[in-house]
Amino acid sequence: MNQADALAPLQGTESWADAYLAAAPRGDLFADADPDTAGHWRAMLDRLSAQAKGDPATLADHVARQAADLGLAFRLTGDEQERAWPLGPLPLLIDAAQWSHIESGLIQRAELLERIVGDIYATQSLVRDGHLPASVITGSTHYWRVMTGTAPPNGHVLHFYAADIGRGPGGEWRVLADRVRTPVGVGYALENRLAFSRATGDLLGAMHTRRLAPFFSDLRRGLAADCARSDPRIGLLTPGRFNQSYAEQAHLARYLGLMLVEGDDLIVSDGRLFVRTIQGLKRVDGLWRWMDSRFLDPLAFDGQSRIGVADLFDACARGGLMVSNWPGAGVIESRALAAFLPQLARAVLGQDLLLPNIATWWCGQPRERDHVRARLDQMVIGSAFDQPADGLPDAPFLPAATLDADQRARLLDAMDRRPMDYVGQEMVKLSTTPAIIDGRLTPLPFTLRIFVARDGAGHWRVMPGAFARLAAHGDIRAALMGRGDISADMCVIDRQPASADSLLGGGTPAIRRMGGMLPAKAADNLFWLGRYIERTEATLRLIRAVAGGSIEADLGPSLASPTMGRLVGLLAAWGAVPAGSGAPGAAVGALCATALGDARQPGSVRALMATVANIGEGLRDRLASDVWRLVRLPLPTFDGAVTETLLDASSRMIERISALSGLAAENMARGDGWRFHDMGRRLERAINGCRLIKQFGGDQASDDDLTVLLDLMDSQISYRTRYLAGPALAPVRDLIALEPYNPRALAWQALRLAEHVAALPTLRGDGMPEEPRRIADALVGQLQPLTGDRLTMDHVADAERRLIALSDAIGQRYFLQVRKTESAEILA
Repeated sequence: MNQADALAPLQGTESWADAYLAAAPRGDLFADADPDTAGHWRAMLDRLSAQAKGDPATLADHVARQAADLGLAFRLTGDEQERAWPLGPLPLLIDAAQWSHIESGLIQRAELLERIVGDIYATQSLVRDGHLPASVITGSTHYWRVMTGTAPPNGHVLHFYAADIGRGPGGEWRVLADRVRTPVGVGYALENRLAFSRATGDLLGAMHTRRLAPFFSDLRRGLAADCARSDPRIGLLTPGRFNQSYAEQAHLARYLGLMLVEGDDLIVSDGRLFVRTIQGLKRVDGLWRWMDSRFLDPLAFDGQSRIGVADLFDACARGGLMVSNWPGAGVIESRALAAFLPQLARAVLGQDLLLPNIATWWCGQPRERDHVRARLDQMVIGSAFDQPADGLPDAPFLPAATLDADQRARLLDAMDRRPMDYVGQEMVKLSTTPAIIDGRLTPLPFTLRIFVARDGAGHWRVMPGAFARLAAHGDIRAALMGRGDISADMCVIDRQPASADSLLGGGTPAIRRMGGMLPAKAADNLFWLGRYIERTEATLRLIRAVAGGSIEADLGPSLASPTMGRLVGLLAAWGAVPAGSGAPGAAVGALCATALGDARQPGSVRALMATVANIGEGLRDRLASDVWRLVRLPLPTFDGAVTETLLDASSRMIERISALSGLAAENMARGDGWRFHDMGRRLERAINGCRLIKQFGGDQASDDDLTVLLDLMDSQISYRTRYLAGPALAPVRDLIALEPYNPRALAWQALRLAEHVAALPTLRGDGMPEEPRRIADALVGQLQPLTGDRLTMDHVADAERRLIALSDAIGQRYFLQVRKTESAEILA
């Protein structure tokens, strides 16, 4: 039996474990497991087989749905849109004895790297005593001379460390790469565990799987321990929502209770770091950075950076800011330095490495260069300092045996000219683990990214799990994820049940009833999320009215009536259809199809929902997964030639908007974030209401105009239950403009806006109202004395101007407008 036959799609009650082991390659993680762990493998596969009724594809689909429900996503370099997270449905199982060896090796390695980085930016004794060539340090693009002599709080240059490790076919574990610049993958490891747990119920508990929550609790306490204040304010510094792992960063910030901040949110004043909030500037005690040192401060590092914080280095140098990891720590990631780690371990720790490196030779030394040249076809040749190198086309490293004669000659010539730019590394053959690919059980090579963090006492703790990466082809030692790669959970299996620790461990926190401060950018995003959701709903109601509203119901929709012309004119004015649409004889279906689904029209429903999704991405740490799922749902399909289908499509989209509104109304805490979101909805609804009243509620309004106005303002039922006669101008105006109990009325929006603005924090100490409150109160005062028979179009136009002025005033007061000159308003 060949391997392809043995690993064909499984059916019925056939044992997945037996079918897999019959063709598993030498060194497979399952095939090599000790009897106890192998028993867990079998039990797990039997349980999953029963759950999926013998069909691996069913199991894969179920786990993928759980990952999607959690909002897991990522980007490859160059992607504009996020991709679905490729989570494999089978975790990797490692027994406690193997894990103990890995754990000890990584703790030793973390301490070694801490001491090396500390020496590089302080005494530099390792270079002076001949243990490390100076060019291995200065040749790295991640070495920053400016950091020399700048000591971190409590002396800890590293709070977090990750190692990519691989298992050889003989069962030996080796470190493939050290990673300290950014902790990419730790959030995905947590999310993989959450998704798999949701998909399989109590399976992990039944296997005595070690929990991940205590590690994250230790991580959070470790970050706080090096901050100057006992109850510190810590931010997770992200490059922004277009970063490859932004979804991971947002999830971690929410899980750990950290502020998710970008460079624009932060400002340095008098050597201290502050975050811009709606309450003014608030001091930040620590940053967990997810961007390279190069981008942190354009004044101290790379002047071309647009995502950093000016003078952040000054805040570090004055000792009042904890940054994890300390800027410049990435110097130890170079492959050149990896060649010296075995001897550095003996010099610094007096020990051999418990987890050996992948064998590495730096070509900057004559003997090592000759060794690499003599064994070139058995080597992987890589860039020594993680930057482009001649002779390595489009890759940081590659097997030399894959080069043709010309490429080989160019590489050798380049190595002769600048040997210090290259390293040679041994070829790595990785062990395999079971995976489900195209509905069949298949062995795939894997690597593990394992994470180590300091706890509150400064001790190193290893996360009892890992970010596992599997690939069907190629070398998988480089980026986080590549095309065709899949991820998987990794479980450490104990003989005893795991303790019920959670992130809440470590003492009882002080009780709070407020959700914390609101950064200015988050307030901005919440406000405009509300406005664009409301704008989408208003556009959908216009489309529904055009496609088959209540006017001329017995004749079907026509573009010939004046009322219909005004509807189409509004769609054009709002950018949903091209200007000049709606000429007599034009097809209603085609016009509505454009307004619904033409992404080229900036006011179409498709374009508006894309904007909603883009704004929502900047709020992933604040939006519930249910909200995110509704935002990301694709638009319903429709046929522009069939009016009923258009009506159905627009109605279903209105239902989705209503669901979003319901989630905000029922699930959002009534804090400042909710207020800004609701203010966005109220402002947009009120501005649109003014424009609808001017179009359909003027002095010469027809019955059709008033009927459409009631429909667009969702007030038809309220009017009919109140008045037996058909629509009349004064009662309609009163209901939709001045009725304080109608949640669609202009007056109702004004009252809510005034309440929200009055509840927001003020920077003034003299008791005088700020500009947003003055405008909101004046708007309420203008509308309250009026009745429908006294309301004029001048009143409506004036209300619209006040609403636009209120929107501008809110933006100028709350959205990233705090400047360094306002230092008198800084609150600790």
